Amino acid sequence: MNTASPSAAATGGSASWLRKAESWLDARGKGAWIAAMVLGFIFFWPVGLALLAYMIWSKRMFSGSCAHKRRHHDWAAHRFAGRSSGNAAFDSYKSDTLRRLEDEQRAFETFLQRLREAKDKSEFDSFMDDRAREVKSPAPEPEVAEGRGGAY
Repeated sequence: MNTASPSAAATGGSASWLRKAESWLDARGKGAWIAAMVLGFIFFWPVGLALLAYMIWSKRMFSGSCAHKRRHHDWAAHRFAGRSSGNAAFDSYKSDTLRRLEDEQRAFETFLQRLREAKDKSEFDSFMDDRAREVKSPAPEPEVAEGRGGAY
């Protein structure tokens, strides 16, 4: 005997469709929500108003919920990166690769620091050369016209 009524099945179906639409819009970000709201206002204003109310009520409009989900995913991936997979060969390969990447990152940051220092040194040397040139050849003083300031 089935206790589910036909109206409950229809409601569940529409709720499922709404959940799918919500997740589809969430996957595309806040811009998709805003575009859907604008299109709702253009074609049938109560739909646009309902979307606006839902976005404000669910804090999608101001909180950046899609970005929050991405940050949470990045945090979770970082948190579980150090865990053992149970496969010793893979764990060894993973730790060697991570160590190699950290060494490469350190070497690259050292290279960038040396590059910045070389640029700063060349700019300073250029400044000092320009200053030395100015000291060696003083700028001519402006000539004062004689005969002015006398009687009219």
